[in-house]
Amino acid sequence: MRAAAPGADIQLLATRAELEERAAEAEVIGGAIGPAALARASRLRWLHSWIAGVDGLLFPELIVSPVIVTNVRGNGAVPLAEHALWMMLTLNRQAPRWLDNQRAARWHRYFDAGELQGLTVGIVGLGLAGQDLALKCKAFHMRVLGLRRHPAPTPHVDLVLGPDRLPELLAQSDFVVVTAPRTPETRGALDVAAFRAMKPTAHYICVSRGGIADDAALLRALQEGWIAGAGLDAHAQEPLPPDSPFWTLPNVVVTPHNAASSRAVRQRGIDIFVENLRRYAAGQPLLNVVDKLLGY
Repeated sequence: MRAAAPGADIQLLATRAELEERAAEAEVIGGAIGPAALARASRLRWLHSWIAGVDGLLFPELIVSPVIVTNVRGNGAVPLAEHALWMMLTLNRQAPRWLDNQRAARWHRYFDAGELQGLTVGIVGLGLAGQDLALKCKAFHMRVLGLRRHPAPTPHVDLVLGPDRLPELLAQSDFVVVTAPRTPETRGALDVAAFRAMKPTAHYICVSRGGIADDAALLRALQEGWIAGAGLDAHAQEPLPPDSPFWTLPNVVVTPHNAASSRAVRQRGIDIFVENLRRYAAGQPLLNVVDKLLGY
C-alpha cells in the first residue's frame, strides 16, 4: 500500500471502533463505518469495502453523499462457483448417504446417484461468480440458463433472460443457483410463487446473499416437497440460529457463509485495493465503483 501511494499517511487500525474514531482525519477509508462516523468525516472522498456485498454498508446518508464507494467485486468468484458446484454434486449424488455409511462402516452399494450431465442449471446473477459457474457447468455437459438485469449474450450461457422472465428460468431448471447481490430489486424475489414454479425434482442453491429468497417460502418448499432440496451458504439471518429448522432438514446442506473463504480470495481483495490506491494517488478512475442507488 505504501509503495502504491508513497506520499500517503497510511494508518492500519485493529478494530472498527478505532476506525470510527479516526474517520474525521481520513480522506480514504478501507472498511465499514456508520452514519455518525460519516457525519464527522468531512475529508472523506473514497470508502472501500473489503467485501463484495455492500448492502449492509449503504445507509441513506452514504448513498446521498459524494463519497465514492468501491468493493472487492470478483475476488471470490472462483471459490463461490466451486462451492455452488460442490453443493450441486453433493445434493444430486446424495453424498450424505456415503458419509453416513462410512461412519457406520456399512457396505451399502445399492442406491442410485444422479449425474449432472444433461441437466439444466439456472443462474440468477451473471456477474463474475455466475459466469465462472457457467463455465464449470459446461464442463459437466449441462445446459445453462442465466438471469441478469440487462440481458446480453454471455459466454457459456445457452440462454440469457431478463428479470421479467424469472418464472421461465425457474420452471426449466434442475438447479437454481443464486449468485446475485442483495439489492432492493432482488430482496425477497424468490417467494411462494417462485418456489411453486420450480420442478419438484429441482434444487435451490444460494452462495451470494441471503434474503433474496423469502425464508418462510423456502422452508415450506423444502418441508412440503415443492422442491427436492437446497444448498444454503448465505442466509437471511446470520449467524443462522441454532434452532433454525434449516439445520436439520434432511434435504438441505448448510454452510456458514464461508464459501469464499480462502487465502487467494483475501490476496485478490488486497490487490484490488492496492491497485485502486495507486489509481487514486495518480488521479485515475477507480475500479469496482459501486452504483450506490442500484446497490452493487
